[in-house]
Amino acid sequence: MIHLIKRLIPPDKWKFPVLIMLGIFFGLFIYSFHISKATSYLSDNPETCINCHIMVPQYATWNHSSHREFTSCNECHVPHNNFFSHYYFKAKDGLRHATIFTLRAEPQVIHIKEAGVQVVQNNCIRCHSNLINSASLMVHNVNHKTNRETRLCWECHKETPHGRVNSLSSTPNALVPLLKSPVPQWLKELTDK
Repeated sequence: MIHLIKRLIPPDKWKFPVLIMLGIFFGLFIYSFHISKATSYLSDNPETCINCHIMVPQYATWNHSSHREFTSCNECHVPHNNFFSHYYFKAKDGLRHATIFTLRAEPQVIHIKEAGVQVVQNNCIRCHSNLINSASLMVHNVNHKTNRETRLCWECHKETPHGRVNSLSSTPNALVPLLKSPVPQWLKELTDK
């Protein structure tokens, strides 16, 4: 083990250039971490979902729905069965989204992936179990239990909670919070002169 560590230490004449290069790479990593707002993805703040402009229609339609009062994006789109599956799913889905948006490969129309479909379905049932299991409501819709077992909730409840979001241009006048500029204040002051 000690022999391996000694092999990793550069010769004396290379120590300074190696330290400079490591510092540059570390600095770029920290800057990328900051500019991508990576820590915001650990929260359940719905505004995190609009870090990528493509999610603006989904945010705007959710923001004008009754679900806004009770849920966030993660409440519906991330599993809640345990801590590990919650953060594993967030990380896996987040890395997929980050890759797509970084490579500018986002589709015109966003479709939920199969893993997400099951998560949303389970969360609909989790949150609305009191309505689903209500005997008085079942009198009015005797097929509801059968439908729930064979169909997805949003096959009947089509506009819940996003309304009609068909493409990037489906909500052209959507008002959403403006993204904070990633340019540091000192650089803005320097360039404004």
